[in-house]
Amino acid sequence: MGEKKYTFQDLIKVMEELRQKCPWDREQTHESLKKYLIEETYEVLDAIDSKDDEKLREELGDLLLQVVFHSEIAKERNAFDIKDVIDNLVKKLIERHPHVFGNASSEDVLKNWEKKKMEKRGSIFEGIPKRLPALMRSQKLQDRASQVGFDFQHINQVFDKIQEEIKELKESLKNNDKENIKHEIGDILTAVVELARFVDVDAEEALQEANNRFIKRFSYIEKKAKEMRKRLEDMSLEEMDKLWNEAKELENTRKES
Repeated sequence: MGEKKYTFQDLIKVMEELRQKCPWDREQTHESLKKYLIEETYEVLDAIDSKDDEKLREELGDLLLQVVFHSEIAKERNAFDIKDVIDNLVKKLIERHPHVFGNASSEDVLKNWEKKKMEKRGSIFEGIPKRLPALMRSQKLQDRASQVGFDFQHINQVFDKIQEEIKELKESLKNNDKENIKHEIGDILTAVVELARFVDVDAEEALQEANNRFIKRFSYIEKKAKEMRKRLEDMSLEEMDKLWNEAKELENTRKES
């Protein structure tokens, strides 16, 4: 016989006991747990990117704990409990998939789904979380606006918009207008996100991948500096730039092989 596995019900019972007997768990509120919910979500994303199933299993458990924790706190306030959360989720899944649980076709579902959601909203932007990473939020806002026709028709219009915003930034830099410089940089980023959306690229993912490339290339510079027994601070920009380009060439070679 295999080792006994705990169930979802066991998890709920453990959470109830922790809320009664553990001083730290007892002190937590929805507000105090917010940072942990964000951290656990990003740790799940890291586990997915690492393609490590063991890590993904562990991180999904940590994320599930947050759901159960918040539900237990809500139950103590007589607001709702985990059963209500599950009930609401199942109802939502059935409602959103009439092609599976009803008689509608997949084509009908796709055609009517966004229309139904828009009818329920007080604003087209309702439901987009304010705490999303800025690039992700920007892309979602632009997606919603495009659904009602507020969109560029051609990619050249997007490039023109980027150039227009760069020109305005240069003017602000000439005038040394700090507030407006910040404003124009925000407009440039918005326009670049619009370009990403227009060519069907996830702006958040694109920047994260660029961040990872930056780390990898700069780590190569650090490695080479150690081999040369040089401090980074003592290297010239030209030396570092040469090593940066070497790192890029190595990346391209690996892609081609």
